[in-house]
Amino acid sequence: MSKSLKRVAAALQAAGIETEILEMPGETRTAADAAREAGCEIDQIAKSIIFLGATSGDVVLFITAGGNRVDPSKASAVAGEPLGRADAMVVREKTGFAIGGVAPLGHLTPSRVYFDPRLLDFATVYAAAGTPPHSSRSRLGFFSSSQVPWQATLSPDSANGHFLACDF
Repeated sequence: MSKSLKRVAAALQAAGIETEILEMPGETRTAADAAREAGCEIDQIAKSIIFLGATSGDVVLFITAGGNRVDPSKASAVAGEPLGRADAMVVREKTGFAIGGVAPLGHLTPSRVYFDPRLLDFATVYAAAGTPPHSSRSRLGFFSSSQVPWQATLSPDSANGHFLACDF
């Protein structure tokens, strides 16, 4: 098992999240690919979109449903600072993951996290698990549990109307 996959598994366990780590047989670098491999709807794929704060220099993570897109100007408004896309080197340095395998948990550097509540419409979601072929299949009850406290309530201006700020 790779270091990245071990780190994600440990972070999921530490957060009390019951999940199953799956190795997909085919390509999973896009949400459409991942949904096809998992046999689920595209919005059941939790995409990790990484931005870099122009003021803070911090990584800002938006976890969004696979069919949604994160508008950078709206993301900047939610985050309270101008955001730019993080390049592959920054993503690897800050999260410890390569693009295509960025998990929502287990980052090397803690980051601000915003969560698309569209994912709450599903009993089960799939997210990257640290490497491109690995996904975690999780029940979403953990997002409202006391083990993952919310920093804020609803914030306007996301791809689908709202993002929740959360602290993993």
